[in-house]
Amino acid sequence: MRILYVSTELVPYTPENTLSEAALDLPKLMHSKGNDVRIFMPRFGTINERRHQLHEVIRLSGMNMIVNDMDQPLIIKVASLPNERLQVYFIDNDEYFKRKAIYEDKGGDFFDDNDERSIFFVKGILETIKKLNWKPDVIHAQGWMTALMPLYLKKYYSDDAFFNDIKMVYSVFDNPFEGVLSHDMVEKIAFDGIPAEDLKHLENPTFANLLKTGIDNSDVIVQGDEVLPTEIMEYIENSKKDFRKHQSYESLCEVYPKLCEEVE
Repeated sequence: MRILYVSTELVPYTPENTLSEAALDLPKLMHSKGNDVRIFMPRFGTINERRHQLHEVIRLSGMNMIVNDMDQPLIIKVASLPNERLQVYFIDNDEYFKRKAIYEDKGGDFFDDNDERSIFFVKGILETIKKLNWKPDVIHAQGWMTALMPLYLKKYYSDDAFFNDIKMVYSVFDNPFEGVLSHDMVEKIAFDGIPAEDLKHLENPTFANLLKTGIDNSDVIVQGDEVLPTEIMEYIENSKKDFRKHQSYESLCEVYPKLCEEVE
């Protein structure tokens, strides 16, 4: 199968935590099973391009993404995971990802444009795989900053035949942020023609409400951390979605191919 993994954190490009380790371990396991696997993440300014041997994909140059009526250049870079025949694609843009930080400034305050960075990231990925003509069977997004991926796949690209029949898996992690993203996040997404009824949670774009948006538009939900907030666990259970509880990667390695078969 073709499986696309999407995460904003990935060892060895970002510090180790449950999200960045999962973003590495699961693709490696599925790649070892003979699947065609690719990974996408942002090219944060904290990533040393020379050390990790990133290079720009010239044949993908010239693409632009519109976010909130602003035309932004999309740059795609690629590298191979150390000791793995596994490619990582990096979504890059000077406005959103050049800064030497991931989510917050030196004072610990979240960047005001994290909502736009998320929109640019997920739209950039979907446009890139279309230009590559590489259609995955499954997209597996991980973490809060990828929560818009299921929404854009199911709603924004609903009339694009290229994206028909792609199944959406979303892994939920307990890596919260305080407060809310931009209060006009709904308007920025509505600019892309996504109906208001699909944006009800994002009228108050808290960590929990971002996850709920990802859950609503996914086919399968995976519990990424051993413990999730009670509010999120209850929401998943009430959603009646196909839900896979947290388990070791050794056992998940055996379960995941069956999961892929079930969502075909």
